Amino acid sequence: MTDKNFMSLALEEALRAYQENEVPIGAVLVDGDGILISREHNRIEQLNDATAHAEILALRAGSRKLNRRRLSDCTLYSTVEPCAMCAGALILCRVKRLVYGATDSKFGAAESLFNVVDNPALNHQLFVTAGVMEEECRALMKKFFDIRR
Repeated sequence: MTDKNFMSLALEEALRAYQENEVPIGAVLVDGDGILISREHNRIEQLNDATAHAEILALRAGSRKLNRRRLSDCTLYSTVEPCAMCAGALILCRVKRLVYGATDSKFGAAESLFNVVDNPALNHQLFVTAGVMEEECRALMKKFFDIRR
């Protein structure tokens, strides 16, 4: 499967979040062989947990499934550029690669506001591919926030 295929799965998760009145962000975790390990979406409101971001939930589920905390052969796909918390978790899990759709100028920590995932001061950096299915990812976020304004 390609980056676009896996991002499509992340977008399916984002749509689930949208349908549950959560900020529509989805994430999937894939191992080095291209096998889907976990897929999640934001559940912040549902779980009453500010840390229940799609990326965090996907990393937790992936670590449980693989029975290890280091995900060094894995790629995380996220529909939106991860925030500082999620970017830090990617570093701590030693994820190999991050692929995301839309940038986030207010919270993004892979290029927009901060660059946590490729910071040479840290002991791990990720390979990053940005802009995969960006228009579709951005459109769902825009639709969600337009309704709430």
